[in-house]
Amino acid sequence: MRAPGPRSARGYPAAVSTPVGADPAVVGPYLASALDDERWRSVGVELIAAGMSNLTYVVTPTDGSADDAVILRRPPTGAVLATAHDMAREHRVISALGPTAVPVPRTLHLCTDESVLGAPFYVMERVVGIHVVREFPAGYADEPSQRRAVGENLVDVLADLHSVDYAAVGLGEFGRPEGFAARQVRRWTKQWDATRDRDRPGLDALAARLAETVPTTQRSSVVHGDYRLDNCLLDPTEPGRIKAVLDWEMSTLGDPLTDIGMMFVYWPQAGEERASTMSPVTTLPGFPTRAEVAERYAQRTGADLSDLNWYVGFAFFKFAAIIAGIVARSAAGAMAGKDTSGYAERIDPCVELGRAALDDGAI
Repeated sequence: MRAPGPRSARGYPAAVSTPVGADPAVVGPYLASALDDERWRSVGVELIAAGMSNLTYVVTPTDGSADDAVILRRPPTGAVLATAHDMAREHRVISALGPTAVPVPRTLHLCTDESVLGAPFYVMERVVGIHVVREFPAGYADEPSQRRAVGENLVDVLADLHSVDYAAVGLGEFGRPEGFAARQVRRWTKQWDATRDRDRPGLDALAARLAETVPTTQRSSVVHGDYRLDNCLLDPTEPGRIKAVLDWEMSTLGDPLTDIGMMFVYWPQAGEERASTMSPVTTLPGFPTRAEVAERYAQRTGADLSDLNWYVGFAFFKFAAIIAGIVARSAAGAMAGKDTSGYAERIDPCVELGRAALDDGAI
C-alpha cells in the first residue's frame, strides 16, 4: 500500500539531489542569520526521498561534515488542504515534548515568514539512527529477542506519549479533545470528498458506518496521528531503543486509541496477505503479535481496548483518504518528483481491510 523510497542505513532516508522548495542560495544565508552562525552561509540541501506529505531536507554547511547537518521541514510545494501542513504546530509539539520521556529531535528555529521559501518551515537537529521501512540493515536486530525489543519499545514510547500531562508541557490548547473521534471521521470524510478520483461506494459506506458507531472516548492525550516503525529512528548500537519519533504533522489532542489503530494498520503478521504490500518487518520471528501489542499497551496505560476494532477500521479509512490526497497532490504536481504510480489502486484494499476490522476483529 505504501511505496518506500530509497533510504540510508543511518539517519534519515536517502536523499535526492534536487532541492525543490529549499533553494540553497536562500537557505544558507537565512540560517546564518537565524542561527547566528556564519558556517551556514553556504550550504548543500538534499530532499529526502521518503514521505508523501511535508517535505524534509538535509542541510549541510559546505565547509562542514555530515555530522554538522540539520533537518529542514516545510509543506509540499503546491496547493494543499487548509490546516493540513501547519509547520508552527509541528514545531510546537516537538518543542513541548523535548523535556519529556518521549524521544524527539531538538528544534532549532521556526520561520513563519512565507517570503523566505514560499511557506513556513522549521529546522531541527539531525538525529543519527536506523530508519527501517521494509527490512532491517544487515547485521542489525538479527536476533528474535532484539526484534521483540523493537516492537515492545514502540509500544512503550507510545504509552509514554499518551501519559504526558499535556497541559503541564504547554499543550493545553493544542487541540479539542472533546468529540475528537467523531470529528476525525468527519474530517477525513471531507478530505476524501475533496480529493475523490472516482466513485468508490465502498469507501463512502465505510465512512458512514464509522460515523454511526463512534465509541465513547475513555481519556484524552497528545496523539501522534501516524505512529509506526518507519516514523521512528532506532538506536544504531542498541536494537530496540527508540532514538526519535518523527513526522508530527498530524499530532493534536484527542483519543489515544486512534494511535493504536493506526499502528495496527502497519503491523501485519506472518501469513497475512497485506504483509507483501505493507512493511513485512513485523512478520519476522520475535516481533510481538498485535494481541501482544494490545496487551502490553493496556498494561502500561490501563486502557480498555474493547472497542479497538472500531479504531482499526477508522485507521484503514483514514489511510485510504490519505492515499486519495496523495493521488490528488501528485496530479496537481505538488509531490516534488515522488513516484506515486499505482497509488489509486491501493485505496479499495484499504477499504476492505477497514470493513474486515469492523466485521471480524482487529487482532
